[in-house]
Amino acid sequence: MEDSKGALWNMIDCQLRPNLVRDPDIIEAFLKVPRDRFVPEHLKTIAYSDRNIKIGDGRVLMAPMFFGKILQHCAISPTEIVLDVACGRGYACAVLSRLAGTVIGLESSSSLVTGVSALLTDLSVDNAVVVSGDLRKGLEEEGPYDVIIVEGAVEVFPEEYKKQLASGGRLVLFERLENGNGQAVVYLKHANTLSRRILFDAILPVLPEFVAEPGFVF
Repeated sequence: MEDSKGALWNMIDCQLRPNLVRDPDIIEAFLKVPRDRFVPEHLKTIAYSDRNIKIGDGRVLMAPMFFGKILQHCAISPTEIVLDVACGRGYACAVLSRLAGTVIGLESSSSLVTGVSALLTDLSVDNAVVVSGDLRKGLEEEGPYDVIIVEGAVEVFPEEYKKQLASGGRLVLFERLENGNGQAVVYLKHANTLSRRILFDAILPVLPEFVAEPGFVF
């Protein structure tokens, strides 16, 4: 337990704060969620490291620095609804639940959904749910969303998400470029139009559901 607490504080002090993630609500959210509970047993020793961790089923636990920076850019308020796409084992859902009013995790694997739901219940997270569905289609019936976060890189833009985003909403993507590099991007919705802003360079594994057809990539 003490080792985990030390690793958690080290993550805050050495990865988040030096990268200008200093919002007290975000820091508190990170401190309240035991990151090592959301990785397979054999990966627990690196759960707090400054890297993207492949956790199986084509999913990744993104590096704390990446996750913290997009949370700071999103500026999530306590009344907002967040859709967390490719939520994997549910770590981001748990952190987001400390910042938003409602969090909905979307996963394509029913076995993952069952495991995540049990873990969130065990951690007394009562404002987040995880459902199974087609990641490419999003989850229109529960929208519109104030924030949509996709936990992994995409090679094609998820067009279905446009209408699921509320006016004033933010869509965060990790776009994989043709040269193999990547960048975190936020799309802001104003009425029926989207504006795009690059946040920072970031390479995450491409989600299987968002692999481009041959001949096309961002």
